Amino acid sequence: MNFNSALENIKSYEAGKPIELVVREYGIDKENIVKLASNENPFGCSPKVKDAVRAVIDNMSLYPDDSMVKLKSALGEKYGIGLDELIVGAGSDQVIEFAIHAKAHNGSKVLMNSVTFAMYEIYAKQVGAVILRTASREHNMEEFYALYQEHKPSIIFLCTPNNPTGDALDVHSMISFIEKVDNDTLVIVDGAYMEYARFKDPSKAVEPKDLIQRFDNVLFLGTFSKAYGLGGMRVGYGIASASIIKALYKVRPPFNITTLSLEAASVALKDEAFVTECIADNFKEMKRYKAFADEKGIQIIESYTNFVTLSLPDGKNSSEIAQALLKKGMIIRDLSSYGLNAIRVTIGTQVQNSRFFELCEPLL
Repeated sequence: MNFNSALENIKSYEAGKPIELVVREYGIDKENIVKLASNENPFGCSPKVKDAVRAVIDNMSLYPDDSMVKLKSALGEKYGIGLDELIVGAGSDQVIEFAIHAKAHNGSKVLMNSVTFAMYEIYAKQVGAVILRTASREHNMEEFYALYQEHKPSIIFLCTPNNPTGDALDVHSMISFIEKVDNDTLVIVDGAYMEYARFKDPSKAVEPKDLIQRFDNVLFLGTFSKAYGLGGMRVGYGIASASIIKALYKVRPPFNITTLSLEAASVALKDEAFVTECIADNFKEMKRYKAFADEKGIQIIESYTNFVTLSLPDGKNSSEIAQALLKKGMIIRDLSSYGLNAIRVTIGTQVQNSRFFELCEPLL
């Protein structure tokens, strides 16, 4: 059977290996497996969310509210924006898909960092777009501007904090770059980990309202999968000018968010105390990773997220280390597919992190 020829040059996204698969492949008891691969909140979601979801579970036979007014109103109140400046997706990656399909086409050029979230390229290639990448591992705005001037891409992705490295852009340098971009180029600022960056360093915090009021060509992305602990509910959102949102709605399928997910996200958004507590613990535990890396002489990239990236020295292979840990029930992310001899580790609970250090120490 023949398929769309654009698929020939697309590699499937490699998601973090699920616990259930490790149980089947290695015969390890589920309770002895630690998953630190997908940047989930190790404390889960707010207890208030669980109560709220139970309360609406009898409505599962009905289609969800496609206007999503409860969640959009809560987001609008949080960010000080109008409902016509919001779109909700099944994870922020679905909003990325909307944007690609609304703006790009066969032959369009899409600019992104050399190492960044894989779905930008995957979605762009689905429509036949040409991928442009900078040379530096971290976002270098001079390189971005040089490529922008030369190629005039239709879409530019700025991932801050960046996945899978954890570094974050200085907001002023980002703004200075966007000011030089033509208004017909869509600039997508992916802030999936922005709650963590805002907590750690205000100079890295992007305020969506300020961004979209200043620029008509910017789309900001947020998600409930990370700090809010709702990865399994798949809820993300985009914030942009009303004209951009109107275009994105033309490619959005109906009822793309479930009733349970809408309720969960709406309630999670209001329990900021829980989120703040989780983030504070995250950076407390991150100090232990820094100490571990220093002790082993391993480079650790300064992280503004809920994960750390450890660049391994010569003689140590990231794939081999990740596989050795997997056989012991420790799931992390090997970054060799990104061209890096590095591993990415989600910051877990104190017990989970101690287990990582225990298992990883003899491998380094």
